[in-house]
Parts: sequence; C-alpha cells; structure tokens
Amino acid sequence: MPTRIAACFDRLKANNEPALIAYVTAGDPTPEATIEIVAALERGGTDIIELGVPFSDPVADGPVIMRASERALAAGTTLEKVLHIAAEIRKVSEIPIVLFSYLNPVIRYGFERLAKRAVECGVDGFLLTDLSVEEAAGFVDEAKAAGLDTIFLVAPTSTDRRLDLVAKYCSGFVYVVSRTGVTGEQSQVSAAVKPLVERLRQFTDLPLGVGFGISTAAQAGEVGAVADGVVVGSVLVRAIEATPVAALSDTMERMARELKEGAKTGRLS
Repeated sequence: MPTRIAACFDRLKANNEPALIAYVTAGDPTPEATIEIVAALERGGTDIIELGVPFSDPVADGPVIMRASERALAAGTTLEKVLHIAAEIRKVSEIPIVLFSYLNPVIRYGFERLAKRAVECGVDGFLLTDLSVEEAAGFVDEAKAAGLDTIFLVAPTSTDRRLDLVAKYCSGFVYVVSRTGVTGEQSQVSAAVKPLVERLRQFTDLPLGVGFGISTAAQAGEVGAVADGVVVGSVLVRAIEATPVAALSDTMERMARELKEGAKTGRLS
C-alpha cells in the first residue's frame, strides 16, 4: 500500500500538477497556532506539509527560520510536542506530513522510539537535514520497518556517487536543494535547478521536490515546469513572523493559493 506521500504524488501526476510542499516551523508562534496554520495552508492548495522541529543550532537555515526556531523553543515546543501537533492535524486531515528535523533531537529521542511514535501520530516521513546518507542505513531501516518514508537532500555540488546513494535510500520524494547556502528567499530561481533535476533523473524515478529560495508564484511556476514538487518555506515563515495571530489563517490560505496556482501555471506554459 503506498504511503500518503506516494499516493499524493501519484494523484498529482495523473493531473499533470506539481505538488506544493509547505514548510513551517512547528510551534511558531505557538503549538496551537501551528495546527490552524496547517489547516489554512491545506485550504489554499498545499499538498504536503513539512513540520520543522525547532532546534537551537539550525545550521542549514537562514535568519528567518532561525528566528522561527527561537520563537517556537521560547513557546515550549519540544519534539514530543511536535508529534502532538501532528496528531492533532491528523484528526482532521489526511494531508501528508513530513517531520523535518536536525539529527540531535532525534538521537536524543531515539530512532526506534521516534519511528513508533511518529506512526501513532500520523507522520508519514522523515527528513533529517544533517544526516549523511553514507551513515543513514540504520535510521532508514528503522523508518522503513515502521512504514515511514525517508527523504534526503541533494545539492548542485552533489557527486554522482552521492546521487546514487540518495536514490537508494530515499522514498516518498527526493528534496532537491536549488543552490548552495542556507534557506532563504531569493530574487530568482537558480540556474542550477534544471541541470540538477535532469542529472538526478538518471538515478531515480522518485518524485523530485525543489526547495531553498522559492518564494513567489512566478518562481513556483519555473520550478513546477521541471520538477514534481515546489518546496516553499522562508517566505511563509517570514509572513508568520509579521502577521498578527488573528490574521494568520487568512494570510496563509491566500499565500498557498497564489503559490499553488503559480506552480500549476508552469506546467501549462
């Protein structure tokens, strides 16, 4: 039986439609608000949610998501609370949920224990940003035994050997980092995206989701034209930072709708 992530990409492929994958830092500004934010993003057309586990040293992230982690940690968000947020989302939604984390909180929690709790809470997959694929076999075995997808990152600097390993250990989709550097909005889509997508296609038939720096509907369209999914994070997190809690739902729904329509337009051009 396909996972929710695989089923989602299958459905979208049949409609020639790229996925909108939205990242939010769980617990920002509060754990309760995250549940409402995810519901609004889904109403706006988001297909897959990445729930970021707040971490005190998020080295892959730029200042926008770093500040979100600080706010979430100040609000008392722990890995256990992120799992609780996922469980609350799952009570009302079948949207695929990816737990997006650094390795330290996961090691502290324990791979086996986390895989069991993740399934109980309705999580569908893991993405551990700083887990080297060369050292991922044990983690992947635990996750797959529990029926969870494992998603890894590739970048323009990835060698063919690394692309081959990522293809071997990935399930659900492959996260294609559009450029070198940390997360954050950019004025244009990196020219490295299309060549990297084409190179990665030689190693895997899995869906490819492109992220890092995608922030406008036009950019979503450019990425949607060449990839299976468009990953958007910093622009949403910055809006969460700047918007009063009472207006968050409307803002998130509107932004998701604009990004999704932009991504779909890329397929039609």
